[in-house]
Amino acid sequence: MAETRNVVIAMDESDFANFGFEYYMKNVHQARDHVVLLHVPEYHTVIQSPMVMTDVSVVTDLLQDEEKRIKAFLETLGTKLKQHGIGGKVKSVGGNAGEVIVKVANEEKAGLIVLGSRGMGTIRRTLLGSVSDYVMHHAHVPVLVCKQESHHQHHQ
Repeated sequence: MAETRNVVIAMDESDFANFGFEYYMKNVHQARDHVVLLHVPEYHTVIQSPMVMTDVSVVTDLLQDEEKRIKAFLETLGTKLKQHGIGGKVKSVGGNAGEVIVKVANEEKAGLIVLGSRGMGTIRRTLLGSVSDYVMHHAHVPVLVCKQESHHQHHQ
């Protein structure tokens, strides 16, 4: 019997992440795989709110709303694993996305990391950096970056 391979798949609520997951399932998945769907939450609603500096109760409400949204998303990821009939788990870890993905891959002894690509243009990627660039340069295991053909044609 083949040894289990741990696969970390970075997931957010984007079509890019879903494409990465579906590409993995269609082209890479093996029956022996144990999949970790990893979500690195971004508290964008709270940070971007103009009320952050003025009212603690507003910040608390925004954080609670964000936590509910994240919890619902994590439940969706759990359902995704069940629907595809694959063994694995859902994990949510806060922090810088690239750093968290590499750290969790190490902790889970992953043999593969799967990412969807947002398809930033060269200038944006150079100025802002990208999660996939960070992971590819810092991970100690193969990294599969899944690009949607139709989306990336616009950035060439």
